[in-house]
Amino acid sequence: MPGNTSNQLGSKVTQVNVNQIAGLNTLGISLARIDYAPYGLNPPHTHPRATEILTVLEGTLYVGFVTSNTNNGNLLFTKMLKKGDVFVFPEGLIHFQFNYGPTPAVAIAALSSQNPGVITIANAIFGSNPHISDAILAKAFQVGKDTIKYLQAQFWMDNN
Repeated sequence: MPGNTSNQLGSKVTQVNVNQIAGLNTLGISLARIDYAPYGLNPPHTHPRATEILTVLEGTLYVGFVTSNTNNGNLLFTKMLKKGDVFVFPEGLIHFQFNYGPTPAVAIAALSSQNPGVITIANAIFGSNPHISDAILAKAFQVGKDTIKYLQAQFWMDNN
């Protein structure tokens, strides 16, 4: 069934993993349906235990992932996907999807684990409980502590 995308991100991830279907235990697979409102975003996140293959069912998505640290820095790989296109996000790498069109989009993600996990980057960094020290984050992002306090005060949406 379509997910409710009337949130600040404009997306909804409906997971089907071992937590929803116990029979997936030990099979090494799970799925997710991702619904996107027009210009909706599945924000930068990672799956620490799974590679993901995404298939666009409807709409147009701008997708990408960032490589891990290399001699050339962190490289961004992106692609514009249309209905029927497929893209792979390697295990553990930060990736995202953005509905580039004025109409809703839908995708199915298959993951190589019955429990892939998901870490949404902004939520983890600025929405942790308790907060990561503003001194640590200010130094890491090279911004003032007031900027960090502002970001930590935001409502960090979970679209899962």
